[in-house]
Amino acid sequence: MTVVKRSGEREPFDPAKITGGLLAACKGRPLTSADFDRLADQVEEAARLQGAEVSSEWVGLAVLERLRPLDSVAYLRFASVYKSFDGIDDFEREARLIKLDPSESSPS
Repeated sequence: MTVVKRSGEREPFDPAKITGGLLAACKGRPLTSADFDRLADQVEEAARLQGAEVSSEWVGLAVLERLRPLDSVAYLRFASVYKSFDGIDDFEREARLIKLDPSESSPS
């Protein structure tokens, strides 16, 4: 399976890249390496259902979708990098979105 980056470059899908991003976003949060591995496996499985190629944007959104119910703080951290937050307004907007549907986020 291949990931197509924003630049058009293609590279093999690597679940370790997802895990690495999660490690950074989740530092100090109550998530385990097993949680990261499970999430990366879920994204890989969903990506395979998409076909031979997926965009890096699709991968990032798939990670966010699965991270949000696990830990809202880790979700915001990951989103801040993935969505290139420019300032506090971006954090506030994303936090409001989480609050609008609290059933999908953890009480962290």
